[in-house]
Amino acid sequence: MSASRLLSVLLMLQSRGRLSAQTIAEELGVSVRTAYRDLTRLQAAGVPVYAEPGRGGGYQLLDGYRTRLTGMSEGEARALCFAGLPGPAAELGLADEVTAARLKLLAALPNGLREEAAETAAVFHLDAPGWYREPERAPHLPLLVEAVLTRRAVDVRYRRWRAPQEVNRRVRPYGLVLKSGTWYLVAASEKGVATYRAATVLDAALSDELFDRPGDFDLGAYWASYLDDFRSRRYTGTATVRLSPRGRERLPDNVAPEVVRAVDATATAVGDDGWCEAVIPTESTQHACGELLRLGVDVEVVAPAELRRAMADTVRVLARAYGLMSREVSSSDRGIDQSTAPGR
Repeated sequence: MSASRLLSVLLMLQSRGRLSAQTIAEELGVSVRTAYRDLTRLQAAGVPVYAEPGRGGGYQLLDGYRTRLTGMSEGEARALCFAGLPGPAAELGLADEVTAARLKLLAALPNGLREEAAETAAVFHLDAPGWYREPERAPHLPLLVEAVLTRRAVDVRYRRWRAPQEVNRRVRPYGLVLKSGTWYLVAASEKGVATYRAATVLDAALSDELFDRPGDFDLGAYWASYLDDFRSRRYTGTATVRLSPRGRERLPDNVAPEVVRAVDATATAVGDDGWCEAVIPTESTQHACGELLRLGVDVEVVAPAELRRAMADTVRVLARAYGLMSREVSSSDRGIDQSTAPGR
């Protein structure tokens, strides 16, 4: 962060001329002491920064001094924001531009700052996809990037979960979002602004139609609102469950954070063996059953009856598959330690 901030100070002085330490501190959101320290470090690195004392004084660069940020193409300039994200940049078709922009940026820095920037880059790495999943393939992502940047409408054919599953639509791309290794396109159509999973775009072609993105559209604010709406629509029911101490410990690795928070908020002790009872949000019976079965013998569904039956039916099918179906399957056959079973 310090190398990035020093570059910001340098470019501010170059583009705006004389600035006070107070102004620099306010612009960068740091203390005045930090601003003074950054100016001193620039001087130590060989940048000709000098102070003009007195009222109306401040810090400025020696007349004629310019950084060597020259020869940067439009694509390289756009790619600068992905300089620390080589994986996503490659997916967007910007890998070569990111590499070129980064080299030119480093070459423009004084020796001391160049070494610090290189050292910082060497100790941070981003791996966006989550554990236990492969990154999604989105072959039309570079075309969507071009559409976003050139503000051209796109004719897409995409797959959705409800019928009809394949839909043709003309969209006007407002932006792209990377969420846990998955790319999403935010775009407007005749039906309004919507979110499309980039991997579900089966075909895409740039049109000749140009459009203007609304001046008041904020991609970050839209995405935050979209996530809030998604969460509110995601959970349509609740379930009462009992968890062993081990089950509660395993929750964060097996269920969504909203479920973990619900357990923390509603858990009450059941008996004196460490088990607890809690109320959790659920999406559907099928989804809740699959999610809770990951916890094995460390969870018991108390209600609703439909979910409890679904859990029991699934266990019976599993027992039959493993040749353990009799009227009563013994605990020794199941290999279950009954000391972990919930007290009633």
